[in-house]
Amino acid sequence: MPLEAVGLHLVISFTTVLMGTYGKRRANKHGQRDEGYRGTIEGLDIEWGRNTFWAPEIYWHEGTYHMYVSYIRGVPDRWGHQADMLHYTSSNLIKWTFQSKLKISDTNIIDACIYQMPDGMFRMWFKESNHTYAAESSDLYEWKRIGPVIEGRWHEGPNVFRFEGFYWMIVDEWRGQGVYRSNDLLHWERNGLILDQPGSREDDGTNGLHADVVVQGEHAYIFYFTHPERTNGNEESTYGTRRSSIQAAELEVVGGVLICNRDKPFDLKLLPE
Repeated sequence: MPLEAVGLHLVISFTTVLMGTYGKRRANKHGQRDEGYRGTIEGLDIEWGRNTFWAPEIYWHEGTYHMYVSYIRGVPDRWGHQADMLHYTSSNLIKWTFQSKLKISDTNIIDACIYQMPDGMFRMWFKESNHTYAAESSDLYEWKRIGPVIEGRWHEGPNVFRFEGFYWMIVDEWRGQGVYRSNDLLHWERNGLILDQPGSREDDGTNGLHADVVVQGEHAYIFYFTHPERTNGNEESTYGTRRSSIQAAELEVVGGVLICNRDKPFDLKLLPE
């Protein structure tokens, strides 16, 4: 999904307390980035009240940005309330138009991921009941439920990408990122676990959580977050244990296996698509 135009990046974040905020990131001549808060994006409200939007997926196709985001009435402090998948479109990532509520599940769903299949159809993977399910569409507007894709161990946050001749899916198992590999986006085989061992960089000493991947040419970069102070089994809900730090690392494929050495130095240079 291209989020850059003429050197300007838009960063869209959704949390339980922010109603969809956006900022800007601009690169200077040294490649360094700075960010600035701009405000709340427009067009999300579909009814009265202060409601929240979780885990957006933005997919660009033929001049239109499509956003699929989980919607919950009110401002809950934890997952578990009724969550519906909403579809919005935009031409500029700032002003959005509501399209529909997807009819692909009767229960809570979140963490949509979109990828176009070799036959031109679009597939959505999403979290339902702590497993990965799928739906498909020919136009990104009307979706048909397919059913479960990855079951077994509980997980969330499926993300699909192509790299080094294979399709890959990563899922957050809360002990690192589970990895699956496919030749056709239909049949998936277990390939391993990454980001399960702590790194040595600042704030990178715990499991890598809820990752996403950007592939550019011969390089694939994985972005994830950590809870730096959530160590030694400390799950107490405090500022320290809930504080998050966004990290990045480079992925490699060795012998058909996806690996990630999070301590290995690399140059991160994201280019316009």
